[in-house]
Order: sequence, then C-alpha cells, then structure tokens
Amino acid sequence: MSKSVLRGLRAAALTGTLVLGSPLGSQLALAAENPIKLGVLEDQSGDFAAATIGKVHAIQLAADEINKAGGIMGRPLELVAYDTQSDNTRYQEFMRRVLQRDKVDVVFAGFSSASREAYRPIVDQFNGFAFYNNQYEGGVCDGHMIVTGAVPEQQFSTLIPYMMEKYGKNVYTLAADYNFGQISAEWVRKIVKENGGKMAGEEFIPLGVSQFSQSIQNIQKAKPDFVVTLLVGTAQASYYEQAASANVNLPMASSVNVGQGYEHKRFKPPSLKDMYVTTNYIEEIDSPKSKEFYAKFKAKFPSEPYVNQEAENSYLAVYLYKQMVERAKSTKREEIRKVIALGDVCMDAPEGKVCIDPKSQHMSHTIYLAKVGADHSISFPKTWEDIKPYWLGEAGCDLTKKDPMAQYTPSNPPPKP
Repeated sequence: MSKSVLRGLRAAALTGTLVLGSPLGSQLALAAENPIKLGVLEDQSGDFAAATIGKVHAIQLAADEINKAGGIMGRPLELVAYDTQSDNTRYQEFMRRVLQRDKVDVVFAGFSSASREAYRPIVDQFNGFAFYNNQYEGGVCDGHMIVTGAVPEQQFSTLIPYMMEKYGKNVYTLAADYNFGQISAEWVRKIVKENGGKMAGEEFIPLGVSQFSQSIQNIQKAKPDFVVTLLVGTAQASYYEQAASANVNLPMASSVNVGQGYEHKRFKPPSLKDMYVTTNYIEEIDSPKSKEFYAKFKAKFPSEPYVNQEAENSYLAVYLYKQMVERAKSTKREEIRKVIALGDVCMDAPEGKVCIDPKSQHMSHTIYLAKVGADHSISFPKTWEDIKPYWLGEAGCDLTKKDPMAQYTPSNPPPKP
C-alpha cells in the first residue's frame, strides 16, 4: 500500500476523518504509482446531510470504477474526505487543510451557496481547483471552479413560463434567506416580469426555521396562482406538511425540492401534490443510462434512500475530471483549463449528454420537468435537451480571456469588455 494511503488511514484513526478510496485490492495493484488525490468536502451530517451524503457515495462509486479500470494515466484515485457537518467554518478549515497539508490535486466541495462562498476565496488564494457539483443560483465566474449543477437560466427560464401558462401569472416566492434564495428569487422576479406576470408576494425564511404558520397565512391572503418554493434543509422542509394541513392547496414550483431532498419520499402524500420541479436528474428518470446508473449505485449503497441530482452531478464530475487530466496529460489546473477552452469536454451522463462551457466553466444539461402526483408518484410532462448555461457568457464572463474570480447576478452583471 502506498505511503500516502497509509498516512490517510493514520489520519482517520487520529482525527475521525473519513478517508475513502477504492477497494484494498485495487489500491495494492496500483500502489506503484503516486495517487491522484481528490479532496471531498461534503456534509455527511448536519442540516443538509439528507441531500449530500449521496454526493460522497457517488464520488466513491466513480473512483472505485476508475481504479478498477486502471486509474487515471495508470495512477490510482485516492479520496481524502472530511465531514463538513453543514458548517461553513469547517469548510474553510478543511479547505485549507486539503490544499496545504494533504496536497490534493482537486477538491469536490459544498452543498449550500453559503458554504461555497465561504471556501471559494481560499481556493483562489492557494491556486486550487474545485468542483461545485450542485444546483445553485448561478453567476460564479472563477477559473478555479467548475460547476456541474444546473443554474437559473436552465431551470427557471423553463419552469416559470410553463407554470404561468398553466396556472396563472400571480406568483408568490418562499425562499431561504441567504445568497441562494435571494439571487434565485431575483431570477424569478425577472422572468415573471418578462412574461407579463406579477409578484403576489415574496418572503425570505432564515435557515433553521421550521414553523410556517405566518407564511401560510400570508400566502392564503395574497391568493397567488402558484407558489415558488426555494426552501433548503431539513428544517425548512417542514413547510410542506404544514401547508397541506392548512389546506393551502396551491401548485408549487421549485428548482431545489425533490431533486435534492427527495421530499416526495420523505413526507406523506399528498403534501407535495402538484409540485413541479426542473431537475437535471432524479432516480425516477426512465432511460437506459439512468437505470444503469441507479442499479450500480444501489448495488454499492443498498441503504441509500434516494439517488438525487447532486449524486449524479458528483458522479459525472469525477469522470469529467478523468477526461480532462488524460487529455491534458497533467493534473495542473493551468493545463486542464487549456483543454476546457477547446469547448469539447463532454460525456454521455446518466441524464443525457453534458458539456462544459469554456466561458463560464458551467455545464449544459438535459432539464426534466418532474411533476409530483397526489400519491407522490413522479411524471415528466416535459423535457428540454441540451440547455446551455448561457447567461454568464452572454453577460460578459469569458474565462478563456479573463478570470475575475467573482459572482454576478442579473442586477450586478460582469463589466462589459
């Protein structure tokens, strides 16, 4: 076994850190080569763990498959994973540790946008390379980051017009009160206005809040045609059963629910009845690629309650990294970015074909409109193929020419060249 693997095992014994990798036999077979080290900073406990433990497992699954097939350029993948416990200060602590002490080649990190923005300056400072494998509010233009999750122009530009046409143009937004919720709500306002609608109301709920009686009264008074729910974490998910008990009985639209926290599985019917979600992957997708991925995932992790979009984003991220390293013949970020700039880093993922946009280093997606039935079954009224992450590039972000290491919004776009 390589010295680095032994060091990782010793660290686990001393600190409780989880060091994941391929089976021992594969590690021994590849031990003659120096490993490529993947840092994994994800919430294995805390408020977000229900949605994020699958990300860790997906990375583990991909790494095991790659190691069994000979590694990357003959080098094994070694995963060095820390439980960030849904705590932003731990993201900062562990990001410094994996970049400075553990000397990882790449990091897969973060669920909430607050956690990403807590660690991103550290990645920039130490010239690191990180994958953010999450749906989010969009706008990060940073050459140190690759984003494999879906963004507003992929989710809201499809979802909101569909809902307005089907149900009406008065919209109420209920969102988590941090950068994800605030910026996502800005996108909703923008798209509602562009489509001739109006906001019947808008509320921002602090993370950790689990009582929604006042919000429910506000919604009932406003009488919207549908509610956009951008709620995050275990506590805020309490809204759905409370709204059902209060007979709110309004259609819901979301970019995060079901696809991340599988609320349709966790809560009793009909609390999520008539929720519509735009997602790039959920386990109910009935395609050969999806079924194959789901079967492999459940074979390795039979107790996994749900295979969500963030698990798929994380799985494909490891394979995209493999492709980029092999094409660059290097793990150095500068060499990998030259490959990204060619514009043809693509793969056939469980959701369908995906490609990395060289201007923003975000990813194209197949977007599925998932509808939750009264019995919490899933149907797919519509699918949009190959939706590109176009907004950043059109707004002025071009990482092939300049790296501002910044996050932008519709009201604060990149400066024009």
